[in-house]
Amino acid sequence: MHDALVCVALPALAVSTDQGQLNGRGLEGFYRAGRRMLSRCQVRVAGREPIAVQARMLSADSARFVAALLPSADGGPDPDVVVERTRHADGTERITLHSAASRPLRLPVEVSLGTDLAELGAVASGRAGPELPASVHDSGMRWSSGEGHCVVTAVPAPKDALASAGLLRWEVHLPPGGSQSVELRVRPHGAGPLRPVGHGVTSPLSSAQAAGDDPTVQRLLDTSVADLRALLLRDPAHPADLYVAAGAPWRCGLAPAEALTAARMVLPLGTRLAESTLRALAREQLTRPGPCAGMIPGPMRDTGPHLPPGCTGVEATLLFPALLAEAWRWGMPEADVAELLHPAERCLRWLLESAEDAAFVRDAHPDSPSSSPVRCEIQAHAYRAALLGADLLDALRGTGGAELRQWAERLRARFREAFWVEDRTGGRPAVALEADGRPLPHLTGGAAHLLDTGLLGSGEVAPGLLDKVQTEQVARLLGGPAMDSGWGLRSLGSKEAAYNPFGHRGGAVRVHETATAVAGLAAAGYEKEAGALLRGALDAAAAFGFRLPEMYGGEQRMAGSAPLPHPAACRPAAVSAAAGVQLLTVLAGIRPDAPAGTVTLRPVRSAPLGELGLTALRVSGAPFSVRVSRLGLAMVEEAADGLQLGV
Repeated sequence: MHDALVCVALPALAVSTDQGQLNGRGLEGFYRAGRRMLSRCQVRVAGREPIAVQARMLSADSARFVAALLPSADGGPDPDVVVERTRHADGTERITLHSAASRPLRLPVEVSLGTDLAELGAVASGRAGPELPASVHDSGMRWSSGEGHCVVTAVPAPKDALASAGLLRWEVHLPPGGSQSVELRVRPHGAGPLRPVGHGVTSPLSSAQAAGDDPTVQRLLDTSVADLRALLLRDPAHPADLYVAAGAPWRCGLAPAEALTAARMVLPLGTRLAESTLRALAREQLTRPGPCAGMIPGPMRDTGPHLPPGCTGVEATLLFPALLAEAWRWGMPEADVAELLHPAERCLRWLLESAEDAAFVRDAHPDSPSSSPVRCEIQAHAYRAALLGADLLDALRGTGGAELRQWAERLRARFREAFWVEDRTGGRPAVALEADGRPLPHLTGGAAHLLDTGLLGSGEVAPGLLDKVQTEQVARLLGGPAMDSGWGLRSLGSKEAAYNPFGHRGGAVRVHETATAVAGLAAAGYEKEAGALLRGALDAAAAFGFRLPEMYGGEQRMAGSAPLPHPAACRPAAVSAAAGVQLLTVLAGIRPDAPAGTVTLRPVRSAPLGELGLTALRVSGAPFSVRVSRLGLAMVEEAADGLQLGV
């Protein structure tokens, strides 16, 4: 799929190869709500198939294909007809013929259509059935099965329609230099035009702009925001609440941990996505008494070659109060924060009850055996949730924070003792502890979360789980050649057992983990390592046309090389698109405290991208613009009335 052009406007997709023709192979086709509406759409002009010339994305939801029709055998070498196809995720395709001939042309045009009406999962696993028989319907074709119905209508109406072959025919007359178009509309029978979630509504994400010495920053920001909007879904029961799907084409539904992570990374674009995501997940929170009470449910997920699968519900439960606390600092209205405070308290109560006496938090399902390992990354999430949750409760409830802070302090002391593995190179954090307390000393990208401590008031970040010496060692390891592939942070060090450059958590570069490392390293003052990872990730983004995939190969970068696409990666993916936003906004070091009416700037002093200006961000619900000079000095250019620059 890494070569496919994927047009996304959920709940709709259009998947194409660079040839433009939809031949019914692989995942090609138009999809709507997880079902393939059309798998084959082949164009022939004058009995010949046009020669593909170019394919490119126009936007997150549309692609353009250009092909040339070679002249007949008695003509010269120059094509005399150009066939342009513009394909939209919403099920619309416009086919335009442009004449370059010096004489009038009369050309028969045929479009051959077909579909299996298969579910996306069946198509992806090779279980899609044969094409269904078509019938002529109005100005197009219709297909029916027990699973659904699809209609393709054409404007203008075709001259002939042959149901047995799914064939529509036109006779096109082109004057010299003239053009003529045919538009196809694909939709379920009886359905009206599709209204993609991210279109026609006020976006929860601001249309931020980036400009500076590096000419690629605006393209990365534009593409990232467009992809996030294309992945927006509505809560079916509460249409006003939006959240992002995990990614296309494989994971077009809600993944709670990833939706929360993405909403947190794009807080500089406004708090509305965070608010609606939190509200949607609060309705899913488990409240029935028992070990799961207070959890946000989530599926199991692979955690790498050295560990059993983990429960993403644990991660989502820990992310929920942390996101709410930071969104409040960025300017979420206090009334909305108060509404979500009760489910956040339930998450924090689950945390304290599941880790009594400062025991570590497991990411196994609470109903599973207690012999499963405890992961380093989950302890980082739990520690941040406790500190930020305590800050939020004390500010809004006036009580409740002391118990969380005491628990966090006990976790911090025990973590430094149990998780730190001493060795001749200065030590490292263990990826996990076995049930008997033995550390697994593998070096993974999850260590980046140890540097991601979260935002407190007055522009301060929470104290970290590691001490100063350990933090310096982690920074050195993350910036070293075993972890920095040159294209971003590997998920497993290249010298570790079971390293695989394509392993999802076994060596591939996971983009959002790279962005987390860049932000954490910059906040801790390790700008050299942060700048190297940032530069590698931006170069990888350029290689992928600025639509960052969920992950890509962790092979070491060489002169003249390019990052290896991962065959199973979603592209676009929510956390990767959000990481594109974070990679740029982190350079300005914006630390707002909207309740106190202040914002503090801690820019990356080394200015790895030179001068950078960011406009139309959102702080305290108002536009916010900042510029970082080549000397690493930041200046606010636009802000909400009354917002003061903190020290």
